[in-house]
Formats: sequence, structure tokens, C-alpha cells
Amino acid sequence: MSDMLRDIIARNKAGECIAIPSVCSAHPEVLSASLQLASSLNRPLVIEATSNQVNQFGGYTGMDARAFVAFIDDLKSKYGIAPNMVELGGDHLGPQVWKSETADRAMAKAHDLVSDYVRAGIKKIHLDCSEGCAGEPPMLDDVTAAERAALLAVSCLNAAPLPKDLIFVIGTEVPAPGGARLGEDGHIIPTSPEAAVKTLMTHRAAFTEKGIADSWPQVSGLVVQPGVEFGPDHVFTMANGTDTGLRDAISEYPEICLEAHSTDFQPPETFVKLANMGFAFQKVGPALTFALRRALYALDHIVQELNPSAVTLPQVMEAAMRSNPEHWRSHYSEDDMSKWHCSYADRIRYYWPLPAVKEAVQSLISTFDELKVPEHILAKSFSSDVLERSEGLTASRGHAIVRSEVQGALLPYFLGDRGD
Repeated sequence: MSDMLRDIIARNKAGECIAIPSVCSAHPEVLSASLQLASSLNRPLVIEATSNQVNQFGGYTGMDARAFVAFIDDLKSKYGIAPNMVELGGDHLGPQVWKSETADRAMAKAHDLVSDYVRAGIKKIHLDCSEGCAGEPPMLDDVTAAERAALLAVSCLNAAPLPKDLIFVIGTEVPAPGGARLGEDGHIIPTSPEAAVKTLMTHRAAFTEKGIADSWPQVSGLVVQPGVEFGPDHVFTMANGTDTGLRDAISEYPEICLEAHSTDFQPPETFVKLANMGFAFQKVGPALTFALRRALYALDHIVQELNPSAVTLPQVMEAAMRSNPEHWRSHYSEDDMSKWHCSYADRIRYYWPLPAVKEAVQSLISTFDELKVPEHILAKSFSSDVLERSEGLTASRGHAIVRSEVQGALLPYFLGDRGD
């Protein structure tokens, strides 16, 4: 594990209100925006890819793990970012992408997946085997999930150039079918301390059973549900006065901190609460691509107002989603067009890598840059903070505004640097 992550975990465990944001996205604009923001604040950052974004078959980004690492290295070099300020990770690595296949076939691919990640130099590995494969229950029991996670850990340790540098994260916040559980007050029910300890004990036993007990201290993160979530059209905020008791529950594990997923769209004070509750890792992804889409659509509206064209960016996106419905049809109805474009679930993010979409975005930004749009028109669509922050970014005007909008969504995660 890097000294940077070790230091943050130790300080959080000691009671300091500190956490590190983990950007879970593979979009070039989101990553550029995130790296530039972290660099400007001189703050560390974790960047993670999911198994459906990046895998040995290319994922929906077209990248395998080695290509993803090379891509991030190029961005770090471009923006002059010190290597020790960025840690790379893999999120929810397991058989999920192939869960329609038998467990044996899906797990074989999962072993190749995690091996590729660690060979490429990715060190923070979230092992998640909680979901069942073909013929199995949708959610597996703790023992089976832990056993499969331990087997993947063995593959990681065998494949890694420097096994001792790996950091493992276990557990999941993925809700059972039907959605996360709600309390009578309408808030998400957090993971109980008892369930968190059971996850730790079950995984520790599995590590021992698979002959890697010596590597248990490399387990440094536990994913649990802190009481935050979002759906296509609603954000579930943390209940007032929430004290999950999870920090105390894992106090006997000095090397392990908590990791929060689905923190997107929460009010800024939530990230402070999470840090004080022991969540040293705070994941964000869809909120950043949501901001990306919002900025691009705003640019498109401005361009259409000043220089109308036959096809708008929303029309291009809609055509792409109609042609490839597999990423949204289980989340939205076909006639609910508003969710297609601006749902919190942000299923539109799967379509940005498509060649026709990339071409449309580049054409939009080029046209916007050529128009030299006056400030008073920009002010109709973008806040003064976004426009002011964009002035300091090394990019064309269009790219800078888009990245600044993304940075506005990420900034609250850098505790103490919200600009307020």
C-alpha cells in the first residue's frame, strides 16, 4: 500500500476528519478535470475503474487494465502530477460482468480480470463476489462470497509484481433485489455493526482457509452502507443524527477503514459526517458524469441559439441509446425520455465512448470555441464559480467550462477545500 493511503487511513482511524475521494470513472474529461483539481489543491486522489468499464475484453470503454493505466499515466504527465499523489484501483472486481454464466465460467474470467489489473500496476483492489451467477440466488451468503473473494485475492498475490504493495477492500453496499432497505422515516437503513463484523470475520477465515492469512493485514477497506443512496429520480440523504456505530465496531482492526459508495449528489456536509464516522474512502462517479452531461447540453443549447444546426447533441445521444438499449432498459421505461437524458442513475454515461457520440461532442466544442460566446450569454447557463474556475484551466474554452462543471461536483469531497 502506498504511504499516502496508509497515512490517510491512520489519521482517520485516530479520529481526524480526513478522507480521500475516489473517482470511479473512465471518461477522459472527468479524469482530466479530477486530476487538474487535485493538482491545484495539492491533494491526493484515488481513481478507480469498474469491471464493466475496464476488463480483459475491453469493457464499454474499449480499454483493458494496461491501457487504462497508460491512459492515466499520460494524463498525469500532461498535467505535471507527481506519481505518489494518485493511486489506482479496481472497483467491484469479481464475476458480476459475467453473472449470466455459470459460476465456474464467470469466476475463471474474474481470476483473469484481477490478475490483469494487478499486473498493470493497479494496487487498490475491491474484491466483490456478493452477487450470484447462473442458477444461484441473486445475492450469495457471506461464506460463499468470502470464499470466492479469497480465491481472487490469491490470484492477485500470485500475479502482482510486488504483492506486498496491494491493498484489498472487501464487502459491498449493493442492495438485495428490490432496492436498498428504507426505514420508517424514509431514509436508507445503514449496515449494522454486527453485519460489518461478520463480513470481516468471514473474510478473515476465508483468507486463512486459502493459505493467505499472512496477507490479511493488506485488507485495508470495508465497504458498508452508511445510509446514503440514489435512484433514477431521487437522492436519499443521510438521516439527521445518524451514528451507525461502525467506526467502533471495527476498532479492533487498526489497519481497516470504512469505504462509502453511492455518495453521489449528497450535500457537502455529508462528506464531513462520513469522514467523522470512519469513512476514509468516499466513492463518486455518476455525479461527475451527470455534471459532464449537464455542461455539454448547456454548451449545445448556447450553440443552437447562436448557430443552429440540423442535429443537436441530445438527439445524437437519444439515437445512440435507442440503438443500444442494454444499458438503460432495465432502469427506465421507453417513454420516460427525461430520465434517458438526466437521471441520477446517469445511464447515459455508457454512451459517451461511442464513436458517433465522441465525434458529436468534439464538433460541439469546436463550434463553441469558434463562436467566442460573450460572457453574458454564458452566465445564463453557468454559475460564476464555474466560469471563474474555468479561466484557470489549461484547455480550450469549451473543454475548460465542461471540466470546471465537473470539478464543482468533486470539490466538496476535498474536505476543507470547498471554497466557502
